[in-house]
Amino acid sequence: MKKTIYVISLLFVICCTLSCESDDLNYQNDFKNSEKAWISFKQSSNNSYQYIVTGGSVFTTYGWETTITVYNGVIIKRHFKYNADPENIPEENLEWTENENEINSEEHQYTSAATALTLDEVYDKAKKEWLIKRKDVSIYFETENNGLISTCGYVPKNCMDDCFYGITIKSIETLSVD
Repeated sequence: MKKTIYVISLLFVICCTLSCESDDLNYQNDFKNSEKAWISFKQSSNNSYQYIVTGGSVFTTYGWETTITVYNGVIIKRHFKYNADPENIPEENLEWTENENEINSEEHQYTSAATALTLDEVYDKAKKEWLIKRKDVSIYFETENNGLISTCGYVPKNCMDDCFYGITIKSIETLSVD
């Protein structure tokens, strides 16, 4: 009889733990649907794709784009460029490309460029960082790239500057391999 009680108690604790984990994520159902779309896209593209992360400031007239290229699940290129010529930025920093062995190099560590991540890593960060329920933040999640993440992140409430923590993806395309 004691074993039965222990087993039932253990099952109860496991069920409570699992149900609590799913409640920790904002946009739970939307995220799961997007994750399914990602898995399907990943298979159909042979995990070879290119996506563009955009950024900018509401206080300036320029923005930037970082294009991440992934081949067979490995990041092979990161390309960065400003959309306009901002003041006080050296010309060599206005546009540049890193190839496979240079990705996320120290040379470009303190730039506006998005960190090179695979979409697997983007979805992982979404689940573990950007969509976690927390107080005093507004959370955003959109899937305007054929069901794949287009906006995912949060902004602390009462923030007066550019305070978005997350990612904005302009487009995701299958990599054409010649």
